[in-house]
Amino acid sequence: MNILFVVCGEGLGHASRSTKLAKHLKAQGMNCAFAAYGKAYSFIQKQTDCPVYEIPREVTLEGTGGYFSIKKTISSSIGIPVSLVRSFLTAWKILRKERFDAVVCDTMFSAGVAAKILKVPVLFMTNQNYFSSLAEPDVWYWRLFSKVISTYLSVVPEKVLVPDFAPPNTVSGYNFRIPETKQDHYIFLGPILDPAIHDVVPSSEIVFASFGGEPFKMPLYAMLKEISGMDDSLDVHVFSTSPGLPAEGPNFKIAGYVESIFPYMARAKVAIIHGGLTSLHEALYFGKPVLLIIDPYHPEQGNNGRKIEELGCGMMIRGDAVTKESLYAAIQACMQIEPKDMKGLYAEENGAKNFCRVLDMVVPQEKQ
Repeated sequence: MNILFVVCGEGLGHASRSTKLAKHLKAQGMNCAFAAYGKAYSFIQKQTDCPVYEIPREVTLEGTGGYFSIKKTISSSIGIPVSLVRSFLTAWKILRKERFDAVVCDTMFSAGVAAKILKVPVLFMTNQNYFSSLAEPDVWYWRLFSKVISTYLSVVPEKVLVPDFAPPNTVSGYNFRIPETKQDHYIFLGPILDPAIHDVVPSSEIVFASFGGEPFKMPLYAMLKEISGMDDSLDVHVFSTSPGLPAEGPNFKIAGYVESIFPYMARAKVAIIHGGLTSLHEALYFGKPVLLIIDPYHPEQGNNGRKIEELGCGMMIRGDAVTKESLYAAIQACMQIEPKDMKGLYAEENGAKNFCRVLDMVVPQEKQ
């Protein structure tokens, strides 16, 4: 079976889970290829030996001072219709040139339409169909965007795949509004993990920090260095490739690119992360309490944070209001949390295995 993954390049979470899934499919004897752009395009080339096509981006996410800004995103994406057409035409050419049995769109839209027209089964992978943020929970443009996306998801793909636990443990649960009539259209696969994660033995030694390189977060790394100097029991390890990080100190270490983050996250007393679904699933697998530093304008992170708090697995703080004192207090409080044991859920809800079951549902038998 030949599978094409068309991957959003805004961040690396989409590319990360798609390459992990492709490794599993290749082990089952399937052939995989990718189409992506930006950092995701480069990342996928490093992670796999599969063919990788370059495809135009469909939207440009923008911010102010490092915070997500819907106004700037709309302004920068004024050419969205043209971008969508360019992306559609590229996907059309790829699909006409190569013979694929299914297309997996990870938050990319035009390729799904091209595949639909060419009668190639379409699966759409996403973390959300409903959009809101902590700072702007109920505004007209989020409601409009949610309506447009939900309509697309109802019409184009054969199934919508959610790479997350089934309710009531869905980490991204507040990012979905699924009508009763569409319950069967959405499939909660379970997390898609790298099999290498199962070989790492957890301990409790360091403060793990990897929460992005946006401008508003850079002073927080400096706060962490100060905090490490105040408390010798906190051995802070920062994982970031962003410029402008403070110099290392006795209890403050910096790592840039590492081949695998698992051995480091597994050693954490607490994991300070930004609320993306992939990193949350990895931290929860190791049973680590998570401290989420949230962009209050981001349409996903805050909702994930709400669920994490409900599950008893961590806490969140707004990145626009944090101080050295409040960050230190939050670290101390988070280290006292004993997260809900979710190991059984990972065994029951294996995203890669469940994906293969969905393929059997949507791909005609003669093509398998």
